[in-house]
Amino acid sequence: MVLEQMTWGFPVVLRGKQGQPLKPKAVNNARFDKLNAFWKRWASQPENRCLIPASRYAEAVGTPGRMTETWLSLKDAPLFAWAGLWRSSDEWGDCYTGVMTGNAPELEPIHDRSPVILLPNQWHTWLTAPLAELYQFDAPFPADAVKVEATSNLWAGTKAKAPVR
Repeated sequence: MVLEQMTWGFPVVLRGKQGQPLKPKAVNNARFDKLNAFWKRWASQPENRCLIPASRYAEAVGTPGRMTETWLSLKDAPLFAWAGLWRSSDEWGDCYTGVMTGNAPELEPIHDRSPVILLPNQWHTWLTAPLAELYQFDAPFPADAVKVEATSNLWAGTKAKAPVR
């Protein structure tokens, strides 16, 4: 395995009203239920799959304009691998997207989806198996194995609204 830094998000080039190309938009996450459709050209090729190392991930929780960061990590592992896809793009060079699945029911108030978290004994399968075999990973990580840390930090990019008087 090789550890490489890449840009998060597959670039999607949108077109303006006159057909002109606009600045590419990043597609950061790939839904598991779309691996056999929109994402198939990458998901079906083992050489376009990757592992995204992470220690935790954040979700925005709350009402728009006042959303705060909630961090999720694994209780029994300081690092984990998130199932991913990667490609080389003309716009941003090597880039990746993380594969998402439905969330555990206990964690759905935070978000309805979660990263596909892979344990070390699953890495080889994710990286090498035929697409049909990957569906075994289309399941939420058990909620009782996840540590949840709610914060009062405003979500990055959230525009705080002025208090109502």
